[in-house]
Amino acid sequence: MKALVISGGGSKGAFAGGVAQYLIEDLKREYQIFIGTSTGSLLVSHLALNKIEKIKSVYTNVNNNSIFSVCPFIVKQKHGADNIAINHINVLINFLRGSKTFGESHNLKRLIRQNLTETDFKTLKKTSKDIVVTVSNLSLNQVEYKSIQDYDYDEFIEWIWISCNYTPFMSLVKKNGCEYADGGLGNMVPIEEAINRGATEVDAIILQTEVSHYNRMPSRNPFSLMTNMFTFMLDRIESQNIKIGKHVANHNNAIINFYYTPTILTTNSLIFNKAKMTKWWQSGYDFARFKNQELSPLEE
Repeated sequence: MKALVISGGGSKGAFAGGVAQYLIEDLKREYQIFIGTSTGSLLVSHLALNKIEKIKSVYTNVNNNSIFSVCPFIVKQKHGADNIAINHINVLINFLRGSKTFGESHNLKRLIRQNLTETDFKTLKKTSKDIVVTVSNLSLNQVEYKSIQDYDYDEFIEWIWISCNYTPFMSLVKKNGCEYADGGLGNMVPIEEAINRGATEVDAIILQTEVSHYNRMPSRNPFSLMTNMFTFMLDRIESQNIKIGKHVANHNNAIINFYYTPTILTTNSLIFNKAKMTKWWQSGYDFARFKNQELSPLEE
């Protein structure tokens, strides 16, 4: 049984989409299990439906306004690089409204609903494919995995949205008496869950380089310091998830095929730039093609 696992990574999800496109359309990989975290959860339903051009259109046309109903930061260009600074007015208004987070991402929920229709949902429910998204239950201090087979349309849309909510910059959701946030806070790369669900071969798309190649730029303000801290923590979580996944795979005689990004795509995946994401999608496709062409002679 084959599984496709896509890690979290915000705007870098465009690269994952390109990799998945090559695996599904060119290599004709047929997956029974699709598991995503954060940006990965946005991709898996469309990939399972084989509606790749549709999700590609979303990822190559989205911008920050598509995601944030209240954007907590301002993007500034300095020395050719994107830098973020706190949007004091938006953050203050959000706090005065009683929000617990700097920003809100209700536009993203609307975008998910627009592009994953109830008809699409019913089509997936009729298949034997297991589509799973990862969420973090902050109240119970645990990671939870939400399968499409267990929920109705409205509930599953909300779980996809919750999986992507990178708090405290995006919405914190209270559901069933618990506070939920981005699945990446608990499990960035749910390889272990895929194997626990019966996968014997896993294609894992990891939205970072295999080896760290850079020293992070100095923090310019409290807001950039916070994003740097969260990125550091998520990188450590991802590293541990991969180690655990490898251990579980060895124990269960499962195969993992890793697809890391070959270069650093961005140091701030909260910035959604259409031009860059269009380029990353093509880069993901080209990289997957190159990697598999490189492996083919060895397999023969």
